[in-house]
Amino acid sequence: MIYRTYLKTFGASLSAALIVGLSLYAQSNGGTSRGVQPRGGGRGPVAVPVNNDEPVPKVPVGFTPIFNGQDLSGWHVSRTNHHGTTPDFHVAPGGILLGSQNPIGQGGVLLTDKTYKNVEVYLEVKPDWGCDSGLFFHVNEAGQGYQVMLDYLPGGNLGGIYGERIEGVSANPPGLTPEQTQILAAQRIEAWQKAWKREQWNSVRARIQGNPPHIQSWINDEPLLDWTDTANHAAGGIEEGSIAIQVHGGVRWRPGGFWRWRVIAVKELP
Repeated sequence: MIYRTYLKTFGASLSAALIVGLSLYAQSNGGTSRGVQPRGGGRGPVAVPVNNDEPVPKVPVGFTPIFNGQDLSGWHVSRTNHHGTTPDFHVAPGGILLGSQNPIGQGGVLLTDKTYKNVEVYLEVKPDWGCDSGLFFHVNEAGQGYQVMLDYLPGGNLGGIYGERIEGVSANPPGLTPEQTQILAAQRIEAWQKAWKREQWNSVRARIQGNPPHIQSWINDEPLLDWTDTANHAAGGIEEGSIAIQVHGGVRWRPGGFWRWRVIAVKELP
């Protein structure tokens, strides 16, 4: 009796130890207890929720996925972008697209093979703090175009507008004093920080339509941007181009950090 009790207790303890050990191993390698280890330092999450508070991935009605969750079919890295030409974009187990600098300091952009004119884009993203990205419209091969900023770092702007290597784009109305410009910037930071869910999956939606381009953005369905350019300032005056996502080069990226995308979908507009 004592012997059987001892074996039962020992077996339970061993099982518990194995479970804990496998769990710790998985956590340290960024994978799961099945031993599947993603690339990029093993920090890529899986696309399924890890608790009841985390929303499931979704593609809104009327949108078509352009990231298939398996590979980078339909996408390519720019080989002439000024942020870098060797960024690490890859799909981790579980269907997460990871982006990081490679080597440290060198970023770049990932572009769609297809070009778009009037289009709305829906993303589900989960970046590491300190990493600067962006969603680009009407982009040429060098990565020049309109950027909806996703600057997830101190002083950053999520949902704002920026002209990436194109001239004449201003987020501010003309005639502002420096003090008014500073107040407006603070209001924009407050707006995105209120909408953003830190350390969780967030939805980002943005659209471009018309000529001159009218660009809008939303984070978690909260409107952040409703802006119309004074003219079409896209490189070469193009009215359509690739969609792109960015890994910023230089110091606007925390070494070893990642941006994560689990849904990228589009709805083409009239």
